Amino acid sequence: MLLSVSLTLLEGLVVTLQLFALTLLFALPLGLIISFGSMSRCTPLRAVVRTIVWVIRGTPLMLQILVVFYGPGLMFDLPLLPRFTAAVVTFVINYACYFSEIFRGGIQGVPLGQQEAGLVLGMTKRQIFFKVTLLQVIKRIVPPMGNEFITLVKDTALVRTISVYEIIWMGESYIKKGMIWPLFYTAVFYLVVNGILTLLFGWFEKKLDYFK
Repeated sequence: MLLSVSLTLLEGLVVTLQLFALTLLFALPLGLIISFGSMSRCTPLRAVVRTIVWVIRGTPLMLQILVVFYGPGLMFDLPLLPRFTAAVVTFVINYACYFSEIFRGGIQGVPLGQQEAGLVLGMTKRQIFFKVTLLQVIKRIVPPMGNEFITLVKDTALVRTISVYEIIWMGESYIKKGMIWPLFYTAVFYLVVNGILTLLFGWFEKKLDYFK
């Protein structure tokens, strides 16, 4: 029985980790692009991007999952997306918007005088961004990014609303068989993964102590 439960939970664990990895893979670069849009000098573009970010950040992730999965079929009579695909799309959009605000805060938090000093020294705007601004931005965004990564690990449990069989779904399936202890295994997973992320980001912060 223990082996059977372990294999079942392992299957759910794989789905959870896949969702986590794919979300980061696509949401991080998309979030950076969105942050540039929200800082654009083009007022209409800036307004549209900030409105989208406001809507995504202001509504529950669970609601967004349901809309992405059921919306195309109910509104446009289109075939439903595969459940896991719908989950990935939703998570990427949601977390990209959160990441964009972290990126924006980090970029705008760098003193303008440093950019002006770079121009005086003959550096191009591209050189200033990658050699001066970006290094400081990374240091500034590490703590909030760490929080978002940990939140993402826990938020993956929400995909059970559209029957994506992540680890909690697998653990909960044993309640009908009169066993609750598999759920404690899922808790251990979250504690271990988030513990590793906490240590990793703490180590990374120390490595970035070149700016005081």
